[in-house]
Amino acid sequence: MEYAFHLYNKIAVNGMVMATEKLLESNAREKRFPLQKSMQSAHSCPTPPNAPPVIVCVGSDLAIGDSLGPITGSMLKYKTQGVSAFIYGTLASPVTAKEIKYLRAHLKDTHAGSQIIAIDAAVGAEGDIGLIKLLSSPLYPGAGANKRLGALGDISILGIVAEKSIGNYGLLNSTRLNLVYGMAELISDAISTLLWQRQNAGVCEELVPPLSL
Repeated sequence: MEYAFHLYNKIAVNGMVMATEKLLESNAREKRFPLQKSMQSAHSCPTPPNAPPVIVCVGSDLAIGDSLGPITGSMLKYKTQGVSAFIYGTLASPVTAKEIKYLRAHLKDTHAGSQIIAIDAAVGAEGDIGLIKLLSSPLYPGAGANKRLGALGDISILGIVAEKSIGNYGLLNSTRLNLVYGMAELISDAISTLLWQRQNAGVCEELVPPLSL
């Protein structure tokens, strides 16, 4: 399953909120009802539907084209003050290729059962620059630079920041900060809106008294 929204689409944020919610719900159903694809116990407790997902923003601030993740993470830190959320990867503490292996182990130990949204910059066709893609599949960090770092997350958000080329030097050297910043604003607006909605939904459920028969 895949959704795509352009940077200059006026309804991109609302569309991304709904798309992310659908992807998380679909992923949650697969985890609760794994059929025969997993040996998971039928008595295991699923993650509550309104539990906040863990956000992992991958990238480095050493190259503009690769800074989508940490800029998004820093924006999310600000926009989600007051929300119960776990966000990894900011300008102050980026998640780069060196940290992926250690972070993956940390997520497994600390956030077992939580859904993970992985965010990263990507390269693509020239006409796709400015597109934000939401995928029902994990993120494969470093794929654009031909690195094999393994899968990360349950669903992924990719921002196409440059045209794919030999060596992908465009990703590192010729991407405009305005493009990356604008995409980070859209992604952070969508994710923060979703987190606030989920938290408020959880509060409303707690306030509704149970019905007595």
